Amino acid sequence: MSYSDLPPAERHRQIAAGFTSRVEGAKHWDGPSPVAEWTARDVVRHLVEWLPGFLDSGAGVTLPAGPRVDDDPVAAWRHHTAAVQELLDDPATPHRRLDNPHIGALPLDQAIDRFYTSDVFMHTWDLARATAQDDRLDTGECATMLSGLEPADAMLRASGQYGPRVPVPDDADVQTRMIAFIGRDPYWTPA
Repeated sequence: MSYSDLPPAERHRQIAAGFTSRVEGAKHWDGPSPVAEWTARDVVRHLVEWLPGFLDSGAGVTLPAGPRVDDDPVAAWRHHTAAVQELLDDPATPHRRLDNPHIGALPLDQAIDRFYTSDVFMHTWDLARATAQDDRLDTGECATMLSGLEPADAMLRASGQYGPRVPVPDDADVQTRMIAFIGRDPYWTPA
């Protein structure tokens, strides 16, 4: 079964577990990452810090505050991902709505899945590369994400959330093509 076949709570549980293993395996937090001007710590910071505002403004959901990423990125991530999982495991969550001027109205669990869990998946590669860990991602999920992203290419580039697509050979594997699509150099390594 692929990640895309899973309900949002289980999909988050599995994708977040992959990111958690990279967080727990990181030894150096202040080295560069494949995201321009971000360190490994900044990759974690991004995931911990953007979702609370998205949930609060769109659904009136307040995630409990946890440790600061600057103080302890591992503890901050563990606290954050547990809070997100608790929200997704709540049987009322699929019946709640998130309203956003850019994306419209969606069931809360689907909004988290589409925008946040997918972000965790992509940033798993960034953190793995930044911290010299296993950067392999689920190929089925890479293919699903790439096929969903490609039709929205112009809109995604205009949003400023993705850099220019990086050219890769036509026969590149699906993970390489997905990473290149989101504007990362799939061959990036820390200097």
